[in-house]
Amino acid sequence: MSFRLRPIYDLGAYGAAFCLCLICTLITAQIVGRLVDKAAAQLGLDSLGLAIPGLSDISGFLLVGASFLGLAYTFVNGGHIRVTLLIGHLPAKVRVFIELWCLSLALLLSSYLAFYEYRLLADSIAFNETSYGLVPIPLWIPQGVMLAGTALFCLALFEAWLSTLTTALTRPATFTVDDGGHE
Repeated sequence: MSFRLRPIYDLGAYGAAFCLCLICTLITAQIVGRLVDKAAAQLGLDSLGLAIPGLSDISGFLLVGASFLGLAYTFVNGGHIRVTLLIGHLPAKVRVFIELWCLSLALLLSSYLAFYEYRLLADSIAFNETSYGLVPIPLWIPQGVMLAGTALFCLALFEAWLSTLTTALTRPATFTVDDGGHE
């Protein structure tokens, strides 16, 4: 199956990659800062205090962004773990409806998650909530990224669901797992 909205899912993947690169950059900067401080101490100089405050919190939020922004891209490229051992041996006419049921369940659960992420985001904005770490980060930022990733995933699931439904209603005997685009 070709996903028509693949460029949007690719943007999510670029966002996930950016988050991972930022984590790597921040941790590298922290390590270099500690090494410079140690070298200064061994040379009898004052510590420069080259530390990034709240690095663990920031890295955690970036990891959430990387995880959620990459969901749709991973799905459309068949990277999610699927158990096709059982349904792979079923006739195509049966397999298409089982696939449709699985996609329906995944879409329902992901939509449920997105709905409650939206409510959480709205509450964080309304109450101006911030993180508890050394650096008070507004919680709507990581929650917004989390919601965007989940919404992209819902969109990808809906696109796959629609394609599978079309196949189930028009030509179920021709269904292969590749028609769903996620194997």
